[in-house]
Order: sequence, then C-alpha cells, then structure tokens
Amino acid sequence: MNELQPFGKYLIIAGILIVAVGILLSFWDKIPLLGKLPGDIIIKGKNFTFYFPIVTSIILSLLFSLILYLFRK
Repeated sequence: MNELQPFGKYLIIAGILIVAVGILLSFWDKIPLLGKLPGDIIIKGKNFTFYFPIVTSIILSLLFSLILYLFRK
C-alpha cells in the first residue's frame, strides 16, 4: 500500500490546482488589473483584435512557481 501513497498525494494536489484554476477562470473578469497590466500587448485592427497578456502570464507563472515550491518543502 505504501507504493501508491505518493501517487495519491500528487492526485490530491492536481485536483486542488484544477479547482483553483476553475475558480480563477470563473471570476477572471472581476479580478482588478489582471489582464490589463502595462506590457500586455493589444493590437486593434479594422476587423480583428490581437491580445497577448505577456506581463500577466509572467506574474501568474511566478506565482504558481512559488506555490509549487512551497508545497514541495
């Protein structure tokens, strides 16, 4: 039974992360400044809009990396 214990721990952590991402996506429009930071690229043309939130992606990546680092300790 001990061989499966680490696998169960990873499944629980993955489930918590999936729920957290689901909640974040549900309330994405209500979070201030997220997606509207300086450095996010927005190109508006006549018939299209290109949006690439590079700074928001970097900040979220750093935040998730920090959370995962803290879970590993």
